[in-house]
Amino acid sequence: MRELTEQEQVRREKAEDIRAMGMDPFGHRFERTHTSGDIRKQYSDKTGEELEALNIPVTVAGRIMTKRGKGKAGFMHIQDRDGQIQIYVKLDNVGEENYNLFLKADLGDIVGIEGTLFITHTGELSVRAMKYIHLVKALRPLPEKFHGLTDIEERYRRRYVDLIMNEDSKRVAFLRPKIIRCIQNFMDNRGFTEVETPILSTLLTGASARPFITHHNTQDLDMYLRIALELPLKRLLVGGMEAVYEIGRVFRNEGMDPKHNPEFTLMEAYLAYSDLEGMMELTESMYQTIAKEVFGKMTYQFSGYEINLEGPWKRISMADAIKEKTGIDFKTDMTLEQALALANEHHIPVEEHQHSVGHIMNLFFEKYVEDTLIQPTFLYGHPIEISPLTKKNPNDPRFVDRFELFIAGKEFANAYTELNDPIDQLARFEEQLKEKNLGNQEANDIDNDFIEALEYGMPPAGGIGYGIDRLCMLFLEQESIRDVLLFPTMKERS
Repeated sequence: MRELTEQEQVRREKAEDIRAMGMDPFGHRFERTHTSGDIRKQYSDKTGEELEALNIPVTVAGRIMTKRGKGKAGFMHIQDRDGQIQIYVKLDNVGEENYNLFLKADLGDIVGIEGTLFITHTGELSVRAMKYIHLVKALRPLPEKFHGLTDIEERYRRRYVDLIMNEDSKRVAFLRPKIIRCIQNFMDNRGFTEVETPILSTLLTGASARPFITHHNTQDLDMYLRIALELPLKRLLVGGMEAVYEIGRVFRNEGMDPKHNPEFTLMEAYLAYSDLEGMMELTESMYQTIAKEVFGKMTYQFSGYEINLEGPWKRISMADAIKEKTGIDFKTDMTLEQALALANEHHIPVEEHQHSVGHIMNLFFEKYVEDTLIQPTFLYGHPIEISPLTKKNPNDPRFVDRFELFIAGKEFANAYTELNDPIDQLARFEEQLKEKNLGNQEANDIDNDFIEALEYGMPPAGGIGYGIDRLCMLFLEQESIRDVLLFPTMKERS
C-alpha cells in the first residue's frame, strides 16, 4: 500500500473532523445560480455603488485555488469551468462553525458559496459570502502554485491536475469541441449526413498502416481495429446516401511523436458526383469557416511559422514540386532502373516493395519537398503505386486524381477522385497483396464485399480524409498532438 505523505495524512484527519461535524466530506448535489463567467459577463461593467444598491444574490461553487487571511475575515479564489472568482469570507456573515471550516480548508477543496456581489478596494469583482458550504475534501495537495506540473509527461498522464493548474490546457479542452461542432454544422449545411461505421473489421483496408489486432471470443475470430473510415462510407454512396461523413477514432499500431498518436480522430467525407476540385473547394471553405466562426482570425502561429488561411491556396503537382527542388522530371518516361539509379545517386534507400518508379518518386518528394510546403498547399498528381483507392488521371494513367493538403510541412488532409471501377479496384487490391507478400506490413487486404458493392455501381465521387487532431493543433497553435488530446497514449510509469 502507498505510504501517505504528512500533508495527505493531515487532510484525511480533516475529512474525519468534517464527518464528525455531521457533514459528508465528499458532498452532495449543489445548485448554482452563476458561474464565474456568468458573473463577469453580466456585471463587470457595474460600479461598486451600483452593485451595493442592487444587492445581487449569487450562488457559486468551485475549487479553492488561493486562500489568505486570519482573525475574523479572509479571502480566497475559487475556480470553476470558466475561471476564478474572489470570495470574501467574514465571521460575522457566515457564523462561527462555517468560518472555522473556511480557516481549516485546504487548497484544492471544493466549496459552495451563497452571497452578494461587490467590488473590493482594489477594484476586483467579488462575492461577499453569506453562507459557506463545504462540498468536497481534497485528499491530495495541488502542485506548487507558480509551477504546476512542470514534468510534461506527468501533465499528459495526470490531465485532471493539468486542467486544474493550467489555463491554456483548459482553453484547449473547451475549444476543441467547438471546432468539431463547427465542422459538423458546416458539413450539415452542405447537405452531408453524419453516420457511424464499424470500429472492428476482419480486413485491413482503407489506408496504409499497421493495425491493432484483437480477438472476438464467441466467433473465435481475429479482428482489426479500423485504420480508416473509407470503405464503409463508400458502400453508403452505392446505397444512395450520396453525401456522407463520419468523425471517429481510428487506430494505427505505429510510433508516437509530436504529430502521431496510436489512436486519433479522423473525419472522412464522400460526395457523389463530385471530384478532386470539389474536395479542394470544400476543404478551403471549411478551414476558413472554422477560422472566422470559432476564432475570428485568419492567421495562426504554428510550427514556427505564421500561417495565413486566406485563399486562394496554392496548387502544385508532385512531379512539378520535385522538379523545382531537384531538376528531376518524373513526368518523363522513366524505367525502374533509371529511377533506382537516381535514388542511389541521391542517397535515398529503397525497400524491396518500393521497387517502382512511383514509389521512388514519392521517396524523392518526402526527402526534398514535403518540409518546404509551409503555407496551405494542395499537392496533387500522386503516382498510382501509392494510391490504391484512387481514380487514374485520364490524361496520364501513371498518376491518380488525388491531393494532399500540406501546411507547415505537415499533411492535413488526403483527397481523391474516388475509384469506382470494380475491375480496376480488384487489380489494385491484388497489387497490394503482392506488396504485402514482399514485406509491406501496411498493404491492404482484398475486400471482396467492397468489390461486390462497386459492381452494383457507385456514382462518380470525391472523397477526403482530415486529421482532426492535426487540424486542432493548427487552430489552437499547439506543437504536439498530445496537447490537443485530453488523454494521449502514454508509456507506463517506470
